[in-house]
Amino acid sequence: MLIRQDGAALRVDAPAKLNLFLEVLGKREDGFHELETLMVTISLHDTLRFTEEPTPEIRLRCHGRGVVDGTVPSGDGNLVVRAARLLQEHSGTSRGVTVDLWKRIPVSAGLAGGSTDAAATLVALDRLWELGLAAEELLTLAARLGSDVSFFVRGIPAAICRGRGEKIHPVERPLGVPVVVSRPASGLSTAEVYRHCQVSSRPLSVQPLVDSLADGRLTAASRFLHNSLQQTATTLNSEVTDLITRLDRQPVVASAMTGSGTACFGLCSSDRLARRISRRLCGTGVPWATAVRAGV
Repeated sequence: MLIRQDGAALRVDAPAKLNLFLEVLGKREDGFHELETLMVTISLHDTLRFTEEPTPEIRLRCHGRGVVDGTVPSGDGNLVVRAARLLQEHSGTSRGVTVDLWKRIPVSAGLAGGSTDAAATLVALDRLWELGLAAEELLTLAARLGSDVSFFVRGIPAAICRGRGEKIHPVERPLGVPVVVSRPASGLSTAEVYRHCQVSSRPLSVQPLVDSLADGRLTAASRFLHNSLQQTATTLNSEVTDLITRLDRQPVVASAMTGSGTACFGLCSSDRLARRISRRLCGTGVPWATAVRAGV
């Protein structure tokens, strides 16, 4: 997350994420699922500009709406608005804000566009409104907004996340892996994917993947890419299967789905190759593809 002053306003670049590993360990009593996942930020980001208002009003203006085929929610349906109101309620402040949101992260894709925007809102408004909240306070609020929000509030490039995603264990060494990321025309509901997913009776460990990536052994790491939600997603949406097939026909080291889908990614041996594959995918009718770096 990059925060910079823009006159009297604050401008934030809020990164998307990939799940290079995701194992569903069980169903929790609170209705969520117990997870172990390796989350990494990528160089794709949304941009948010926060301008203070003289009234307590929270205003959101979206630009680049409908990334791929979805419409960015507005009002209480958007996590940016919910994060700002939660911060008002928690701090007791009567200060308001206008948020301009430039969307680049596709919606309903498993890239956490809503979660990263919410995290950016918590961090930026704590500064803009001069609240001075402790880091643990922000993390507590983040956990109330969503499972991935805490990861982005921490502002780290890579972490093993457990619980429902809020227990964060940073991966110290940067990854910097070239990746091509793509999304089919349709999305998937996270709740629906989790509702139909199966808990593994023999869960895998994330550690072999972390060790391979940290040592720069990309080919070895490719054997440990894993997402236990992928089978469910392909059952619910055949476009995920088609996209994985298209990626596997390209010279990627390995491919997988991120989060609950429908975006998929391929690890690449170079940035140049990732860019070339993204152009090829778009040339064959895939509605959105881009080359990024992961863990930066």
